[in-house]
Amino acid sequence: MGKWYENAVFYHMYPLGMLGAPNVNEQTEVEHRMRKLIPWVDHVKEIGVTAIYIGPLFESSTHGYDTRDYKLVDRRLGDNQDFKEFVEYCHKNEIKVVVDGVFNHTGREFWAFQDIQKNREGSPYCGWYQELNFQGNTHYNDGFWYKAWRNCFELANLNLHDGGVREYLFDVIRFWIHEF
Repeated sequence: MGKWYENAVFYHMYPLGMLGAPNVNEQTEVEHRMRKLIPWVDHVKEIGVTAIYIGPLFESSTHGYDTRDYKLVDRRLGDNQDFKEFVEYCHKNEIKVVVDGVFNHTGREFWAFQDIQKNREGSPYCGWYQELNFQGNTHYNDGFWYKAWRNCFELANLNLHDGGVREYLFDVIRFWIHEF
């Protein structure tokens, strides 16, 4: 029989685009756009989809891959309760949900990165980012250099070999599984 995902028919949802969210996350209020995804569940079930791959979902600054907060649904989409209702509706319709974790990098507004900007070598998070070097610089002129995803320096690569990073990310994964 195999694992469920080996025979699943996946449908990818990029909710920021599907729901017409603003390109830049400057709003302070939550916009409950995610509720508009419910009718899509009926549609994808009708065409034989058995799993939805959704994301990015986490609070971010722009396109969704520049994560600010791994434990919050992006306010341009809604809130955690909106996503919980979406997952419950999917499960009620026998559709599994897989979240795009985006665990390779963070945005510059992520709390650990901002701690490095503030405290420099004194930050306990210096080991969290790949090739962090206070002798270099990027075009953001922070006074330090770091490895970035495809040299897009708004996407600072996490050091997945660091025990603190791994434990934090495992905590995030446990949070999403428990909450949703």
